[in-house]
Amino acid sequence: MNNILSEIIGTMILVFLGNGVVANVLLSKTKGNDKYRGWLMITIGWSLAVFMSSLVSYPYSGSHLNPSVTISLALVGKFQWNLVPRYIISQFIGSMLGAFMVWILYRNHFLETDNQECKLSVFSTIPAIRNFFYNLLSEFLTSFIFIFLILHLTDESGSIDHTNPDLVWYLKSFSASIIVLGIGLSLGGPTGYAINPARDLGSRIVYSLISINDKVKSSNWNYAIIPILGSIFGSIFASMFYLLLS
Repeated sequence: MNNILSEIIGTMILVFLGNGVVANVLLSKTKGNDKYRGWLMITIGWSLAVFMSSLVSYPYSGSHLNPSVTISLALVGKFQWNLVPRYIISQFIGSMLGAFMVWILYRNHFLETDNQECKLSVFSTIPAIRNFFYNLLSEFLTSFIFIFLILHLTDESGSIDHTNPDLVWYLKSFSASIIVLGIGLSLGGPTGYAINPARDLGSRIVYSLISINDKVKSSNWNYAIIPILGSIFGSIFASMFYLLLS
């Protein structure tokens, strides 16, 4: 498997499992439906999604699965800039495939769900309290912490040797999942901690294209810029801080 296919498949698994746990919690008549006490289930599900997708993709592409990770690694000199565009495109493709698979799997439950916001939440983040500045600040800070910690998991060369898979590969995948779990539990309340432009935008595009009964017509596009800008700027500042301390 080459690095591009690895990023597509890895991001597809990430979003399929991550959005899948949200669907299981929020949609009607699922086995896991519990929208009032389901935050712990969602954060654990997303962290496991990170772990499982990383197991597949880390040996071949470094398991970026996130444009913010790709950009930050390039900024600190651990990744080649000429590979950045193809990685990001691959991540968006994978995100859209994963979101589409969630729709297929939970299609009957979308039909049974009356709450428009619950259906949209399966595909994209929604702030608990809508305030442009604080929503942007939330995404900025969560992405800053996420990227700053992730940068410490990569070696200086950023190289991957998939001919010698050892415990390092598993430990880094597990460490990344623990980081996502900690951020979700501690910092995810205000906006749902997107920390990944591909995960949010790719899924939102799929939501706007597929057929879902009584869905939010605007797909909440007026909010879509916040998880993108917050994640990107958070990763840039985290990279600068990392270089400052190096």
